[in-house]
Amino acid sequence: MLETMLSYLQYSFMQRALIVGALVSLCAALLGVSLVLKRYSMIGDGLSHVGFCALSVAAAANLAPLAVAIPVVMAAAFVLLRINERTRVKGDAAIAMLSTTAVAIGVIVISMTEGMGEVSEYMFGKILSLTDSDVVISIALCVAVLAIFVFLYHRVFAITFDEPFARATGTRVGALNTLIAVLTAVTIVIGMRMMGTMLISSLIIFPPLTAMRVFSRFRDVAIGAGVIAVVCFLIGILFSSYFERMPAGACVVAVNAVMFVLFSGIGAVLRRR
Repeated sequence: MLETMLSYLQYSFMQRALIVGALVSLCAALLGVSLVLKRYSMIGDGLSHVGFCALSVAAAANLAPLAVAIPVVMAAAFVLLRINERTRVKGDAAIAMLSTTAVAIGVIVISMTEGMGEVSEYMFGKILSLTDSDVVISIALCVAVLAIFVFLYHRVFAITFDEPFARATGTRVGALNTLIAVLTAVTIVIGMRMMGTMLISSLIIFPPLTAMRVFSRFRDVAIGAGVIAVVCFLIGILFSSYFERMPAGACVVAVNAVMFVLFSGIGAVLRRR
């Protein structure tokens, strides 16, 4: 199996897939730690549905997919924050409203347009279709996410567990929440190319929850989630490369699920001791 994987590394499409996949997995896991702890983990699912709508419209209008999807999903993330902060519609309800509306619009566009094959790649993922621009964006995204967790770690910690306290200490809570939401939006759009709309939210949810089975400190959970996400992605790609009929996105999610069960068992043993 390993020899098969190594033989694929000579191809540029596989190199791009590994670079983008590993970096997006890392970004999704780190951002997911804060989102999961704030009980806002399903934002990934909601934003992916908005991304599907944007990509449907872009394909119908013969526009560049990423040029349309990224700003639209960013705007959706901003709207979700404003709804959550300024109205009585909170968290999961706001996400449900926005995501279902986006899917409805996307389905209507698809039903009225022919030749929408490209959009199906975003629904179910096609990791080998990644381009050089995806690599550049993913590298820039990873640098930004790592910079936040390195230089603004204490502020991220504060807004995750106690926003009123963070605001009282002078932290610009709204600006930092918006920044995290925007980075999450970019992560979702790039991740849809490899995982698909249906599976991308798993990269945000699984690694943090898996790390929390064993670790309890925020820093340890963040580091553990990042490592778990990258390892699960690489193992998933390995299986997908060896068993050619197995989709890469589905393999990555399956490995994440197995890792969650494994860490749950390890955590249970550690708690008994």
